Amino acid sequence: MQHTPRPTAPGRRRRPGQLRRLLALGTAAALSLAVLSACGDDSDEADGVVELTIATFNEFGYEELIDEWNADHPDIQVKQKKLGTWDEAKENLYTKLAANSGLSDIEAIEGDAMPAILAESDAFVDLSDPELDGRWLDFKVEGGTNSDGQLIGYATDAGPEGICYRSDLFKKAGLPTDRDEVAALMTTWDDYFALGEQFVAKMPDTAWYDSTGGLAQAMLNQVEYPFEDSDGNVNVENAELEDLYATITTNIDKGLSTTNAQWSDDWVAAFQNDGFATMPCPGWMLGVIEGNAEGVQGWDIADVFPGGGGNWGGSYLVVPTQSEHPDEAKEFAAWITAPERQRKAFAAKGPFPSQVDALDAPELLDTSNAFFNEAPTGQILSNRAKAITVQPFKGAKYSDILQAFQNALLRVDDGSATPEESWDTFLSDVQSLS
Repeated sequence: MQHTPRPTAPGRRRRPGQLRRLLALGTAAALSLAVLSACGDDSDEADGVVELTIATFNEFGYEELIDEWNADHPDIQVKQKKLGTWDEAKENLYTKLAANSGLSDIEAIEGDAMPAILAESDAFVDLSDPELDGRWLDFKVEGGTNSDGQLIGYATDAGPEGICYRSDLFKKAGLPTDRDEVAALMTTWDDYFALGEQFVAKMPDTAWYDSTGGLAQAMLNQVEYPFEDSDGNVNVENAELEDLYATITTNIDKGLSTTNAQWSDDWVAAFQNDGFATMPCPGWMLGVIEGNAEGVQGWDIADVFPGGGGNWGGSYLVVPTQSEHPDEAKEFAAWITAPERQRKAFAAKGPFPSQVDALDAPELLDTSNAFFNEAPTGQILSNRAKAITVQPFKGAKYSDILQAFQNALLRVDDGSATPEESWDTFLSDVQSLS
């Protein structure tokens, strides 16, 4: 069934608070607005061929799938625009969204940002389609559905987490290297940090984990109400968040973190210079590690996540109402998020399928990864998915508060503030969001 989107008037009004959030990207984004808008959307019609663009970030594993689509659909050709990080994609998205011009026909959205996107649903096509009912895991459908029951985003993947580790560095530190033995050593966060202290005592030039912010994000994924209560009221002065913050900042002092900001140049370089030994590892991170650690041998993944299960990320595809070809964009988005395509994306780059029919498919369960010591990544991540019992509540302010929380940790990382000082700044920053 094809959907006819609501017409979007050029002067479409936004609620003032929403518009302020979209424009709160800083001076650099404002200066780039004219250039970005001038670039526009590459979608065009030439000789009866519809040309679509899809904007992604990191590694979605779409390259071969897009080639497959283009070979089978000569009348609808798709081009991928890929940025390195969600932060880059977000800046581009929000700037062009505020300008009401220049977005791609299909935009990839990081899962934590979907609540803010759903608050701007009038800027996106309703993707609801009865033929797709039951395709995705329930929590992924809920994350892409607005308060009016419209499906705004098609889920691309989920993010069940294991622990990736450098078996060669474990060996040098006198720790077990077998993935089952490693898993048995870190079933709780206390165990994980205690093992890290043993490691850095033997390997003082190598950190235990890749970044403070990354580990904090992984731990937050096990907190049901990290920033807001069930009614969406902001509540960051709660015991679980305060304890998590104290644990993370204490382990900065113990030297367990690289103190590199995740996705920074120093963080990328640490993959090549034995900078750290472990990291939280959702499926989509496998492709990131393999790309950054090219030529490095010793990576493996353990079928464990301290404290139980956790889901980090998993993105969505949305179709902006700016698109000149919303029906074709919806058709392609439905095609590339089908279970059989998501299994191929997982095999290519590691994003774990969020489609029900993909989870028990032999093609997925039998998947191994040569870069990770031939680890049975399909079975491991399936096990990790089944261990997930908590999904953080994410209201419209979740993404903004998460950024403020990460900024608080960065200040402790770089020594510009004590944990206590940075926490107070965090509370002020959150108050200013209201």
